[in-house]
Amino acid sequence: MLVCGITMAASAQDAFDVLHLSQTELRGTSRYMSMAGAFGALGGDISVLNQNPGGIGVYRSSDVNITLSLDFNSSQAAGAAKVNQTKFLVNNIGYVGAMKINSDVMPNFNWGFSYNRMNSFHRRYTGGFNSLPTSLSNYIAGQLNADGIKSTDLVSTSTYNPYFDKPYAPWIGIVSYDIPTKDNGAADIITDNGDRLQGLYGDGTTGTAEFEVDESGHTDVYNISFGGNVANVMYWGLCAGIADLSFNSYHYYGESLDNAYVRNSSNWKTSTIVQGGADYGYVNRLNTKGTGYNFKMGVIFKPVNQLRIGLAFHTPTYFDMRDNYYVVSDMAAYDASGKMLYEGEKGSNGGYFYRTDYTIKTPWRFMGSLAGVIGKQAIVSVDYEYEGNTTMRVGDDRRHDFIDVTDRVKQYFKPSHTVRVGAEYRLTPNWSLRAGYSLKSSQAKAEIEENRLGVVTVSTDPAYQYDKKEQYITCGVGYKYKSVYVDMAYVHKNRTSVYNAFSPVSSVTPIEPNLSTEVKDNNNRVSLTLGFRF
Repeated sequence: MLVCGITMAASAQDAFDVLHLSQTELRGTSRYMSMAGAFGALGGDISVLNQNPGGIGVYRSSDVNITLSLDFNSSQAAGAAKVNQTKFLVNNIGYVGAMKINSDVMPNFNWGFSYNRMNSFHRRYTGGFNSLPTSLSNYIAGQLNADGIKSTDLVSTSTYNPYFDKPYAPWIGIVSYDIPTKDNGAADIITDNGDRLQGLYGDGTTGTAEFEVDESGHTDVYNISFGGNVANVMYWGLCAGIADLSFNSYHYYGESLDNAYVRNSSNWKTSTIVQGGADYGYVNRLNTKGTGYNFKMGVIFKPVNQLRIGLAFHTPTYFDMRDNYYVVSDMAAYDASGKMLYEGEKGSNGGYFYRTDYTIKTPWRFMGSLAGVIGKQAIVSVDYEYEGNTTMRVGDDRRHDFIDVTDRVKQYFKPSHTVRVGAEYRLTPNWSLRAGYSLKSSQAKAEIEENRLGVVTVSTDPAYQYDKKEQYITCGVGYKYKSVYVDMAYVHKNRTSVYNAFSPVSSVTPIEPNLSTEVKDNNNRVSLTLGFRF
């Protein structure tokens, strides 16, 4: 019996997982979105409670609104069919109360509450690889060989437990029974003494692979803010946020190999290696839930009527997390004539989900903004955001950081930069037109993008993904009549990300390749905001 049948506590998430869960989107009121979120120096909009809280000080009257949106999502891996989804969402609900103070120093003091959907994880894509250069089994074998693990270490009687001894091994136990051994290039028996491990892929092996990724969930933030106005020159604000996160994923990966290196019988202790066919696949399911808190602070300076300068700082969000995950794999091997040699299915933890509790800390953020006001007709605004991705952390449920994960975060990632530009033009006292553009840079270092660095994953899934580029093109229209306003926005999001079925093996020379492909996401959103000022 292999170690995969043993019940154990598994590890928490790793570097790429916390990166994925930390992402945010351009969401808020329609006015905010139609200007691509370039509101850091403007204020006077409920969305700024989640961006630059100093914007709450700009309010001179109370405000309440709600924003609804219809999202049309499409995702497409390179060479695969496009997968479409449509979602109806509530992006934003907010209230700001304004209290006038009879003072030249502080004319008003304001407070507010807002709900913001900061991220929607809904995405599904499928794809495949032709003419495989390697196999997932080779990656697993390479990792084990690099650490000197023998076949005898992969049985239930061994003191070696991959779930505790190695961060990448929670799924090694699941698939290790499919890996034959090799000694100095010659086929050998898998004995209790153990030999060098050989993956299914070898000289003369060809094959294809396919995958499917289906993700859903959200990150919602509830903000409580207050701020004020100092002599109509400086506007300040402080904000406390409570975050609610839910993420679900289904991931399938499978390979079909010809001339694969397989065993000639189901008895792994007495079988020898032959070349034949192999069909292998696994399904990984993950459910993640978390609650967290953060703080934001910001100011807006108005040295002259025509110029606004905004500065804001966001602390990390400190999450308490819980994962439930499960993996099942299946394997079928054939001889050269197509005769079945063996087949089977293995599930983790006796068929039950693992559960683990842990904590994560998302990146901190800094924002600087400039806005110019042209008479009473036009606004032009520019925002810059710095995201400190190397400061992300994963820890146990008592917030003790995992030092090895911290090292990997610094090794894999770099700070990302976002630039947002927005403009508004008032056609009449009642009607306004708006437009904007936003661009965010990659978070991954060149070694990751060029597949020159091994990547550690610690849950039951060897796959990982990251974003290379994210941009928004936006426009909108607004109408105001007395105290009532109605805003509409159109938001086009284009994102390029990279799916990796497993990591390259950097412990050997030359580096054992991995399987990766680009995924294109296009989101077209139409939103409507209804508001009332009093």
